[in-house]
Amino acid sequence: MDIAGAQLSSVASMTTQSDASVAVLKKTMDIQKQTAMQLIEAIPQPPSATVGQNINIKV
Repeated sequence: MDIAGAQLSSVASMTTQSDASVAVLKKTMDIQKQTAMQLIEAIPQPPSATVGQNINIKV
């Protein structure tokens, strides 16, 4: 019975550690998503009058 209780305890500990790791990973991904969105929004928009008027072709 002691062996089964020890195994159950170690499985519960591993599950708790796994849940914590997943929570930290999700939080990290959320922070990266927010940072990426801020960087994308910080890119200046080109003036629409000059975009697409010139094509550079080299042969």
